[in-house]
Amino acid sequence: MVHGYDALDDKTLNTRTGKGGLGIARRENLEAYLFLLPWIIGFLVLTIGPILASLGLSFTDWQVGLGMNFIGLENFRLMVVEDDLFKKSLGVTFNYSLMALPAGIVVALAMALLLNQKVFGIGVFRTIYYLPAVTSGVAVAMLWAWIFNSEFGLLNWALDLINVKGPAWLLEPRWALPAFAVMSLWGAGGLMIIYLASLQAIPQTLYEAAQIDGANVARQFLHVTLPMLTPTILFNLVVGIIAVFQTFTNAYIMTAGGPNFATYFYVLHLYNNAFGYARMGYASALAWVLFVIVLVMTLAVLRTSQYWVFYSGEKE
Repeated sequence: MVHGYDALDDKTLNTRTGKGGLGIARRENLEAYLFLLPWIIGFLVLTIGPILASLGLSFTDWQVGLGMNFIGLENFRLMVVEDDLFKKSLGVTFNYSLMALPAGIVVALAMALLLNQKVFGIGVFRTIYYLPAVTSGVAVAMLWAWIFNSEFGLLNWALDLINVKGPAWLLEPRWALPAFAVMSLWGAGGLMIIYLASLQAIPQTLYEAAQIDGANVARQFLHVTLPMLTPTILFNLVVGIIAVFQTFTNAYIMTAGGPNFATYFYVLHLYNNAFGYARMGYASALAWVLFVIVLVMTLAVLRTSQYWVFYSGEKE
């Protein structure tokens, strides 16, 4: 019987890859590539093409409407030695990431824990908490510009009810960046959904075993929930790093980088050079520096993950 199956398999294989013309297998492969061809062309022309073009432009001095000159690494030297706004925007972005990223991860996890309860109407609450994450960025910026308004804003009005004088959030350099960090929590629903899915995937038997061993709710969270969520925390951390270093819309709409460059984010500096001053070569160099920074930070996080991320299927 074994030899019979072997013979049948060989016969089927010969039929699919017959010697006369293209076999069935080849035709199927060709048809698959034909269906993929529009995506492949789009990927090469609209993604890989611009990436390679920006890399080439980063070594040139090109202003739109003027000539293009190859200058090698001069753009990178200029941003390090002469461009004070490069250093300022990089510092603002790093400070913002230190405030917004940990807060976003913790708040999203807390929301997921609350919305993981089995209570009536929980689906409605999950929808409500997630909706802000898919709201238009410009609309969100306009909303928070009103909330932080020092004269008639909602936040200062609420503080006034408890006899607290609210600051001019977006007009004082020391308060502007923290205000942006608070505003970033508006979109925590995106991370919350990922945490919620991971929470529901944790085997209930682990909690039952912990209860038998006498673990209370706090110990169950520390020794069961948190270790099982570490892969999700890693994912959200990497996604968060990429997101915070691309912060642009809120600063562009609400403060234009002010006051006194307190909210002058890196991507805003890149945008101003590209579309404000038409320095496409220098803006391309800024974009590649941003790519390298995000890549290095992501690789560093992934490198350290072996010490704190637990995968349930791995062996000790």
